[in-house]
Amino acid sequence: MTTMTEASVREFKMPDVGEGLTEAEILKWYVQVGDTVTDGQVVCEVETAKAAVELPIPYDGVVRELRFAEGTTVDVGTAIIAVDVSGGAAPAPAPAAPAEPAPAEEAAPKGRTPVLVGYGVAVSSTKRRPRKGPEVVVAAAQAVQAELNGHGAAAPAPAPVPAPVKERPLAKPPVRKLAKDLGVDLARVTPSGPDGIITREDVHAAVAPAEPVVEAPVPAQAAAPAPVPAVAVYDSARETRIPVKGVRKATAQAMIGSAFTAPHVTEFVTVDVTRTMKLVEELKQDKEFQGLRVNPLLLIAKALLVAIKRNPEVNASWDEAAQEIVLKHYVNLGIAAATPRGLIVPNIKDAQDKTLPQLSSALGELVTTAREGKTSPAAMQGGTVTITNVGVFGVDTGTPILNPGESAILAVGAIKLQPWVHKGKVKPRQVTTLALSFDHRLVDGELGSKVLADIAAILEQPKRLISWA
Repeated sequence: MTTMTEASVREFKMPDVGEGLTEAEILKWYVQVGDTVTDGQVVCEVETAKAAVELPIPYDGVVRELRFAEGTTVDVGTAIIAVDVSGGAAPAPAPAAPAEPAPAEEAAPKGRTPVLVGYGVAVSSTKRRPRKGPEVVVAAAQAVQAELNGHGAAAPAPAPVPAPVKERPLAKPPVRKLAKDLGVDLARVTPSGPDGIITREDVHAAVAPAEPVVEAPVPAQAAAPAPVPAVAVYDSARETRIPVKGVRKATAQAMIGSAFTAPHVTEFVTVDVTRTMKLVEELKQDKEFQGLRVNPLLLIAKALLVAIKRNPEVNASWDEAAQEIVLKHYVNLGIAAATPRGLIVPNIKDAQDKTLPQLSSALGELVTTAREGKTSPAAMQGGTVTITNVGVFGVDTGTPILNPGESAILAVGAIKLQPWVHKGKVKPRQVTTLALSFDHRLVDGELGSKVLADIAAILEQPKRLISWA
């Protein structure tokens, strides 16, 4: 009887919703214990190091257990919710479902589609799990049970269940990567996870025998470090500590990696952009741009794309493993965006092929999506160069740090009315300062100067967008 009850409970594990992410924080549960869920229903929202994502459940049933509270950071591959899929046969959740119908409807928002933010419809991904894991084991158990029942012996039924697991080890991608890094053969690991799945702890346990030698001297050293934790002083009345996690944690790690890996050089130029500002006002009245976002950033982005076209060597990346410079024949233009969850840098794919109206539309969509917190991890990958507009905060300019893996980043300062020598006379003109940081392994001083000078020349005389494009 116990075997059948456990077989009816499915555990939904934290998936890897990005590219090799190892953990995610549970932001909000949309269901509670006793609620009825259906295949594709969103049950919670999680935040990874790259974005906030809604997770749909891949089967029908009644929620038996929520394994973690909101605000908890959970490793990928860890079960976060248990659902009874027996259709009411399990005794524990059965009374809860009819007793609380109202919270069930409130917790599961109506009209939601089974979509992961930025990932499209999640039907294919949710049906992939059962084929590889629980259904195979349950089917094997039922077959063995039926055979034994025919011979009048039901008690030994659970014994043959693990057999399929040994033939084909079950493990999540992060666990497989961990095993590869530690040199562990998954076929020799004894699984302890539900349905015979190998966990991270199983992999660590497989290499544990090599560690007892390190543990021997610990008692002798323990006496000295013991008082160290008492040194920390925290004034709770006048200080607030904020955990660094999610997007902010990823950004901090990326900036450290970039700053101490790529040798940065920053150059500056101050330019009269009066004509560019006039063109912005004219484009706002143009019917081709009706309903589109038209601002100085649009023309600055176009100026950068033209400068890259004239100096293609600046659009590259450094391959440390191969010791090669990789020239990119496309431009994925990143736009730094400040969001409630921290700084993110989504990029416009193949920006070099877009017309000015198309570029305007892409910029508007990128900004709107970022402000709503719905930027997908895919939108933040593969960037080649970036623009950061610090001018919106009234800042003249700065020395921006490269987005990891990119060759250059352009900082745009505030556009201000200033006295400027124009045609031999001092006049009030619209002026801004640009700063270009670049990876000196990829871009030497001459190339970086040419790119920055071209951008400035276009913004000073925007008709060059036609003659140089």
